[in-house]
Amino acid sequence: MALSKWALDPTHSGVDFTIKHMMFSKVRGSFKSFDAAIEADPSDLTTASISFSVDLASVNTNNDDRDNHLRSADFFDVENHPKLTFAATKIEKTGDGEYSVTGDLSLHGVTRSETFQVEFEGEGKDPWGNTKAGFHASGTLNRSDYGLTWNAALEAGGFLVGDEVKVEIEIQAVKQA
Repeated sequence: MALSKWALDPTHSGVDFTIKHMMFSKVRGSFKSFDAAIEADPSDLTTASISFSVDLASVNTNNDDRDNHLRSADFFDVENHPKLTFAATKIEKTGDGEYSVTGDLSLHGVTRSETFQVEFEGEGKDPWGNTKAGFHASGTLNRSDYGLTWNAALEAGGFLVGDEVKVEIEIQAVKQA
């Protein structure tokens, strides 16, 4: 099958993250504004062109004070670094509908190679005749690798904010004419 262009369906997609808080609990959050450029044959992503961007100011952890702190120079510094971007450089099939997608991830002025596990969830037509495809991606980032090192020591030992950030992405894409 030939490569087709696909547009992100933001109302059926999501970018979520989880990070340890106080070394024993987790804080969950999401980004409300993101986009992707996909040129692919969904049944074989090995030849796909995939890029992704996240508007960091759209962070939402259900706590305004924390969200504003995350937007500040202590963390994302959205005034100087408004976007997280990812561009795939290598896609390997690891199983039936499963891929290892490596690419250049840029965050906070730092670009590093990161790998995400991606699953092709299926393809079909919606009630209006649009062809849609579903994908799930997951991976782990170390925030300190990107200069996001703000923290506070805890009285009992350890730190307030963990270094490991787990990322989960759900994408529904619409095939373009």
